[in-house]
Amino acid sequence: MSENLPPELASLPPPQVINEIDFEARLVDFKAILQTAFDDAGIAYNVSALETDPAIILVEVAAYQDILIRQRVNEAIRANLLPFAKGADLDILSQFYDVTRLFQESDALLRKRVVLAIQGRSTGGTVERYKSIALAADARVADVAVYTIDKNPTVHVAIFASDNNGIADAPLLAAVDGSIQAPDKRMVNDIIVVASAAQFSIDVSANITLLPQADALLIADLQSNLQNAWANELGLGRDVTRSWLIAQLQCVGVQKVELSAPLSDVEIPFNQAATLGSVVLEIAGRAY
Repeated sequence: MSENLPPELASLPPPQVINEIDFEARLVDFKAILQTAFDDAGIAYNVSALETDPAIILVEVAAYQDILIRQRVNEAIRANLLPFAKGADLDILSQFYDVTRLFQESDALLRKRVVLAIQGRSTGGTVERYKSIALAADARVADVAVYTIDKNPTVHVAIFASDNNGIADAPLLAAVDGSIQAPDKRMVNDIIVVASAAQFSIDVSANITLLPQADALLIADLQSNLQNAWANELGLGRDVTRSWLIAQLQCVGVQKVELSAPLSDVEIPFNQAATLGSVVLEIAGRAY
């Protein structure tokens, strides 16, 4: 299946309608068909006697064409299944659910919005409905948390941005608020508050011991790698653990990582996210 599937799709079994393709198995089948044809005609002929036999070459060509056709059928089936459809095929499939791809929106996010659109078709102000509306408001919305606090009926919508270190800026919040507060979207009795989910700024500092042959410029690469990993892997409700940070810094050329900040794992509430603050990496020396 496609990568980064929503849980509802990732847990589905492989579709039985898609056939596994095995050239060698199809070649055996075609040889058997050819052998049967010779036997029925009363012709003594061993189709496996010589690989350069013209009859065998034709059988191999036929078997190869057969698997190409089967592969094309499989591709056509996948193009009509939400977990597998990509690109324009996914665009067409999404239209069935009244979901249109946003500018530069990835297949993974579009697929996620389709699932939410299906789940949120109830007009009762469900979590899925408001998440679907928020994600459709702007392509910069990477994730959304919809929740209430205790018995207070106020609906809080926390936005995690795909840029700006996860912080939803004023224009993005305005776009989401305008979309979710629209008369045809908001339940009459709902009070909705839209805010940025990025609440924690975590500074990272570490002493890095390099291997003797490692380039000192590796430190700059480590900082860039950490920033990229943070953007790609951390999001709403994702705890920031020391082991994860060390794993991002422990790469080829690094002998040891001594993390001095944060001092302990940082637990993040489900409706919030951590942003990366200052990153200070110092070379502590070289050793094996």
